[in-house]
Amino acid sequence: QVELVESGGGLVQPGGSLRLSCAASRSIFSTNNLGWYRQAPGKERAWVASDIRGGNTFYSDSVKGRFTFSRDNAKNTVYLQMYNLKLEDTAVYYCNTGPVTRPWGQGTQVTVSS
Repeated sequence: QVELVESGGGLVQPGGSLRLSCAASRSIFSTNNLGWYRQAPGKERAWVASDIRGGNTFYSDSVKGRFTFSRDNAKNTVYLQMYNLKLEDTAVYYCNTGPVTRPWGQGTQVTVSS
């Protein structure tokens, strides 16, 4: 059973925007903090943003002020709205619980390039 499915990645120019989506199983969505993580080429996977079960949200310093984490309870989906994308945002983006407790999904590739 696939528990977390990410989508919405793509190729965007610096300064552009993208919105990522992560559809979660109902059990995960309703009982867990959720987060976004990313793995850039040649680097380890890193935390990007997360929430406290639909309450407060938290962001890494590298994305604070540019990315927004949100939930849609009706769709069991979390989003990562990304603005003012930079070259260094290029990575495969994943969602998972926060802290990580589930197998990783396939992720969605975000490429920022001119």
